Amino acid sequence: MNCRVHASYKLSAIRHTLSAICYLLSPIRYPLSAIRWSVILPAMTSRRDFLSLSALTSAALTIPDAFAQTADAVKQMQPPAKPVIVTRVTGDQTVQEAYQMLLDGQDTLDCVHHVCIGRENDPKDHSVGLGGLPNEEGVVELDSCCMHGPSRSAGSVAGVQNIKNVCLVARKVYEHTGHVMLAATGAERFAVDLGFPRENLLTDDARKIWMLWKENNSQMDWWGPGMTQPTWKDPYAGKPAPKPTMDLHGLSSLRQESPVETAAADDPALRGGPVPRHPTPDWEPAIRLRTQKLVQMASDLGIPPDQRLYAASQILWPTTGTIHVSVVNTKGEMSGATTTSGLAWKLPGRIGDSPILGAGSWTDQDVGSAGATGSGEENIKVVGAHTIVELMRHGMEPKEAGLEVMRRIIRNYNGDMTKVRLLDMEYYIVRKDGAYAGVSLWSTGATGHPRVFAVCDGNGYRVEKCAALLEGNFLEWPPF
Repeated sequence: MNCRVHASYKLSAIRHTLSAICYLLSPIRYPLSAIRWSVILPAMTSRRDFLSLSALTSAALTIPDAFAQTADAVKQMQPPAKPVIVTRVTGDQTVQEAYQMLLDGQDTLDCVHHVCIGRENDPKDHSVGLGGLPNEEGVVELDSCCMHGPSRSAGSVAGVQNIKNVCLVARKVYEHTGHVMLAATGAERFAVDLGFPRENLLTDDARKIWMLWKENNSQMDWWGPGMTQPTWKDPYAGKPAPKPTMDLHGLSSLRQESPVETAAADDPALRGGPVPRHPTPDWEPAIRLRTQKLVQMASDLGIPPDQRLYAASQILWPTTGTIHVSVVNTKGEMSGATTTSGLAWKLPGRIGDSPILGAGSWTDQDVGSAGATGSGEENIKVVGAHTIVELMRHGMEPKEAGLEVMRRIIRNYNGDMTKVRLLDMEYYIVRKDGAYAGVSLWSTGATGHPRVFAVCDGNGYRVEKCAALLEGNFLEWPPF
């Protein structure tokens, strides 16, 4: 046998040896006859060949053991003495009610959905369900997904119109079909077939806000190249906007002020950026100027006089926030769900992270549960919820796992704060033993207050600060 043929034969042997290794590791057992032992064994023409291939096999067989040890350590964690719920602040009593449901022994996903339904049914919550802010054509499109840890089931719906409680529809997907995800008109028909009523989700309040947005921001929307494209332009270029109050590797000091920003520093009425929900006195000139403009626009749009100021306030201080809920009970059973109306003024058909299993929500009964609110496109690119759970599987604490995923989001833009300042993200995390965390990209929100999350456990209901990666706040996009 010449050298070239011999080398080719040995390469073939290695290839088939790897196939044999895959067979040994695979949970699916194929017939042993499928492995070409006749190719493997004769090619081992020397003791060295045999030992080399044996070492390769042994090394490969030890890899799963290392991962299994890490997973086993997490699996052996004891469930919490009391249930734990982690979510965003809801402004109602549904979190406390869901906690009592857990104490009464009800199913974890029932408790999760109790909180979600409270938001979906509230017409004043313009980020979820009824009253959610519409797409750019004025149509409300809803997304949701859920995972039931004990049964390891998952369901999802996306781009659903005319159905209010999409969190329940997502659950029906796995309960009544062999699918995991349904979308758009198919998901709507499925819901109607199961008895969900069709209803108009665009409330009068949300419609007015949409009309004001169209009138006031006709050139500031989701059309145009994405931030990863070389043709992307800074939407705040030449406009007053607050500078980030953080320093990532000294990059914030490199940003030059525009002439408009310099002028804004001298004239408070020209200051840019979202108005804090609890503004300081120096915001008064800017608020007065913006309010006057919006009230006049509301009048031009035919909004009744007694509703104009309210409509203007909804533009200045919009209600925001997709909701995610993760829970664990005293048996260590977990569930998680996310529901949303998506980005305000989005392009019709846009699907964000909320209905994407692994991004908007992920629950692994052996490890923990996590979910997200914020910039959906960025979360999809790092598969945030799944990545957090996998990091916990290998030993990270919930907070550190969440912050690591935030770093990956920043890495996708090489720390370019011109782009990062337009991003927002929060993760809600609970581990099987009851350890939990709320993690945010920025330390404060558009309200000027610290980013917070809600937790309910054996110590009662409370609101805690999120662990933030960056100091400061993001810029609303599209700007209101």
